[in-house]
Amino acid sequence: MFSINKVNREIPDKIENRELKPFKGAFSLSPAGKTKHSPRLSVSKPSDDKLCRNLEEALNRANLKDGMTISFHHHLREGDKVVNMVMDEIARMGVKNITVFPTALFAVHEKLIEHIKSGVIARIEGSLNGPIGKFVSHGNMKNVCVLRSHGGRVRAVESGDIKIDIAIVASPSADEYGNCSGLVGKSACGPLAYADIDTRYAENVIVITDNLVKYPLVPHSIPSTRVDSVVSVESIGDPSLIVTGTMRITKSPTRLLIAKYSVDFLDRIGYIKNDITFQTGAGGISLAVTKFMGDRMREKKVKAKFINGGITKFAVDMLKENLTDSLIDVQSFDLDAIKSMSEDSRHFECSVDEYANYFSKGCLVNKLDVGFLGATEVDVDFNVNVNTHTDGLLLHGIGGHQDVAAGCDITMITIPAYRNRLPIILDSVTTVTTPGETVDVVVTEMGVAINPLRKDLVEKAKNIKSIPVMDIREMKEKIEKITGAIERPQKKERVVALIEYRDGTIIDTVREV
Repeated sequence: MFSINKVNREIPDKIENRELKPFKGAFSLSPAGKTKHSPRLSVSKPSDDKLCRNLEEALNRANLKDGMTISFHHHLREGDKVVNMVMDEIARMGVKNITVFPTALFAVHEKLIEHIKSGVIARIEGSLNGPIGKFVSHGNMKNVCVLRSHGGRVRAVESGDIKIDIAIVASPSADEYGNCSGLVGKSACGPLAYADIDTRYAENVIVITDNLVKYPLVPHSIPSTRVDSVVSVESIGDPSLIVTGTMRITKSPTRLLIAKYSVDFLDRIGYIKNDITFQTGAGGISLAVTKFMGDRMREKKVKAKFINGGITKFAVDMLKENLTDSLIDVQSFDLDAIKSMSEDSRHFECSVDEYANYFSKGCLVNKLDVGFLGATEVDVDFNVNVNTHTDGLLLHGIGGHQDVAAGCDITMITIPAYRNRLPIILDSVTTVTTPGETVDVVVTEMGVAINPLRKDLVEKAKNIKSIPVMDIREMKEKIEKITGAIERPQKKERVVALIEYRDGTIIDTVREV
């Protein structure tokens, strides 16, 4: 049986004995009662020795068994070595049917495909980037994957939707008692914000570090009170690979024009002023937007209240120039950001719970004026796809997309009109990740399209002459004159992944290609 959700997608009533709630609207669901569950209680004794000889000893102390859920975080991105290291050890120990619960997986984790094939990994609940997503898209995984936003992942843990048996923390520095920091050490990555919720709720927490220091490690992101075991290894990863291709500013004239239109539009409608708050995304266009925002703020002699999100050199430069009061950092995206956070008290860490958890008493995204976000596709109803491409392959995670779009006052999607001769604006996106009701403006090199639900923005934009402002259907027609209409690939009936909305309802499914 199926239900039709708010964005007109068929959602199964049940998959693998899990009853699914169809998405009913961005702000339709509220938590009822107290559903939080506590982690295992423990007793701290003066004789406790948390330092283990090796990873096997730590996993044995955590009572590793078949069918457990193991969580990971992705602060080292493509430079991470810990996920593969741990899963190789679990395989060597003969343990099977593990649920991997990462904040994200990348191309560097392609080796996990071996462990899926051998039965060591039974399920993945977390963002799939690249090879593993492609592998799943072709129906090669027995169980259905689940993708969540950053805030939705926190909500799922706190609500008890998923129970973490063992949380693995890749910490660039740690002391023998388990205090953790990402600010110092040869593998310094900045915040450890993604691991915060895991260490609060996991039954067992194992810290893996390549910079073991004497107690006490101060300051620390994660305290020893949450940690069961510490393992010292030669390397947890390569921080130079945090900066992947999507983390570099675009050099394309077309994409730079998109960034310019975005900033010009905001300026024309009166948003670039003192105390503005904004977040930029991780892509090349979004990084250009950050740079151009800085340029415009210098011209206007205005200052932001804060800049939030994944922090880069461009935001750091704005802090140094006193163009913002503070940087609120969930993930450092380059080495300049890591250095800044360790040296400047105005640049500080924020947990993902505080950043984006919809089922909390107040998350930071609600205080944002503007969010600059990317997409793989947008449709004429302003629904956004960030998970799949038009061919249906599941190649990207959700990140904070849903959270920022729902929270900020103006959500701006900055995208090229077409990629590889394929139009980006469609009648209906391949996969709905973020509902159109939370998306306000789409900017391409063709110009700007405003969601008609935002009558206030439509009114403010009436007198803009320097930027092309048009209906999104008009933009779609202009693009198709260049690319032609798109042909949809055939997909099978089997669901290979669920796309959760940030409240835990199902906004869409991904079907086998």
